[in-house]
Amino acid sequence: MNAPAKIMPDAQKITSVQHWSDTLFSFRVTRPQSLRFRSGEFVMIGLLKDDGKPLLRAYSIASPSWDDELEFYSIKVPDGPLTSRLQKIEPGDEIILRPKPVGTLVLDALLPGKRLWMIATGTGIAPFASLLRDPETWEAYDEVIVAHTCRTKAELAYGTEIVGALPDDPLIGELVGDKLKYYPTTTREPSTYEGRISDHIRDGQVFKALDLPKWNADEDRVMICGNLALNKDIMSLCEAHGLEEGANSAPKHFVVEKAFID
Repeated sequence: MNAPAKIMPDAQKITSVQHWSDTLFSFRVTRPQSLRFRSGEFVMIGLLKDDGKPLLRAYSIASPSWDDELEFYSIKVPDGPLTSRLQKIEPGDEIILRPKPVGTLVLDALLPGKRLWMIATGTGIAPFASLLRDPETWEAYDEVIVAHTCRTKAELAYGTEIVGALPDDPLIGELVGDKLKYYPTTTREPSTYEGRISDHIRDGQVFKALDLPKWNADEDRVMICGNLALNKDIMSLCEAHGLEEGANSAPKHFVVEKAFID
């Protein structure tokens, strides 16, 4: 007698997969009709383990809130409990998607300001890929600065493509105009800007390169999403410039995402 098939809860179907490098890939899935989220939030997604229990991790939604599908951007970890299997998905496969979005990287958690800085390492660019394609972001700020640090130029490819497409986007291209500034840095390969973004903020190089003033609480707002070391480093730099950490319940000058994947 055959064993009964395992039923995947909250199942959504993979619609497309793109491998950006041997360590990074993105994929799109169907969106539950009932799912409502704010650009920048994350959800729990995953697969069933061999014992039939769900294995879930927090993933930022990389698509904007208006998109008919959901997009995610992920690392590939050879021995990662989830990513070792997730990287093998193909269109038509199913994943678990818990339809309860949460997160702090949302416009509502920041006080009104003039400039919005989005600072990320690696796959931390994902929530900003969502916010950058949301008209509300461009309506709220005079300037939007994307600072993305990766080890190599190849690892910057996903973010570079998202940023590069914005001026010609039929929905938000006119809103973007000349508001966008992009500052990609690499730590293990020569490039235009080398080193960690935190060092470029500390020594003032990024402000000089982009012809921008140093942070001040009246005008600058900062969103941070990266590894733990970066998060702590940028938070301390924010505080040194007089910026205070905000939350959904108490908007301030900067916010940081503290959810991680394996």
